[in-house]
Amino acid sequence: MAKFTPPPLDGLKRRLDRHRQENGSAKAGGQSGLFVRETFRLTRQEAREKAREWFEAFPKAAYWTEVESWRPLDGDRIEFTMRRLPTAD
Repeated sequence: MAKFTPPPLDGLKRRLDRHRQENGSAKAGGQSGLFVRETFRLTRQEAREKAREWFEAFPKAAYWTEVESWRPLDGDRIEFTMRRLPTAD
């Protein structure tokens, strides 16, 4: 059985770096490119409530709202970034 070898990622890394330089890096609460992003550090329950608020205020179908990234922190806290379009056209 042949062993799987993942493809090299150098080209992808270069494209990501170039894109970040051209568009600026994302900042919590700021805009980068097309999306509005905001990063939160909340307890698990508060994080769920905050995400629900975003989805109610900015419906996914119109604003492409999503939890862009998340990670658990110490003490049952979650750091997560919400992302949406600035307007619904």
